[in-house]
Amino acid sequence: MSSKTRTILVTGANRGIGKAIATGLATSNQKDLILLGCRDLKMGNEIASSFKNIQALHLDLSSMSGLDKCLQEILTLYPQIDVLVNNAGILYEDSALSISDARFDEVLQINLLAAYKLIKVLAPNMIKNSYGKIVNMSSGWGQFEDGLTGPFSYSLSKAALNALTLTLSKELPASIEINSMCPGWVHTRMGGSEAPRTPEEGAKTAIWLINRDKPSHSGRFYRDEQEISW
Repeated sequence: MSSKTRTILVTGANRGIGKAIATGLATSNQKDLILLGCRDLKMGNEIASSFKNIQALHLDLSSMSGLDKCLQEILTLYPQIDVLVNNAGILYEDSALSISDARFDEVLQINLLAAYKLIKVLAPNMIKNSYGKIVNMSSGWGQFEDGLTGPFSYSLSKAALNALTLTLSKELPASIEINSMCPGWVHTRMGGSEAPRTPEEGAKTAIWLINRDKPSHSGRFYRDEQEISW
């Protein structure tokens, strides 16, 4: 586990896997400051009230203009963010030919474009400080080997997020580690009540990627702390 004090931003963190990642990180290393990025600040503050090292922040990924405004406010308070977890996501069941333009744009905005924007804004300071970790929350439904079997817009956005991870791993310096992960089928509002995994189980790989110290690979796809194919 890293001995340096880090500032870690987790998006979509007021419930589900994001909340489990944030609280798990806050517990595993109390020197880290966890920024709980959430649309519902009231829910975020309720979570943060139980931890000395969690700070809830308003973070709306649904539009670029809203994201830019939130980022300006966040970076004024926390100019150096060392670790980014792009966890926020949205899923619609519509098929490729039935989904509305508005829904398709919303999925791409939240699942892909906002993640890219956050990386683009935060990576320069990571590079300057020769340290950074980026974890992109993907899915087995975005895995080409499994045939992109999930709902159209969700699978497409997660496959594109994986492509972003792999592409950026070749551009970012070795001091910045960027990887995708699949949490498995998790019992959340998105995953549904039949899902066999708890949010805490879904969060384990993200926490492992962030806390591991040994020289590690970048540009990989993980599930259950093991590398899987794209």
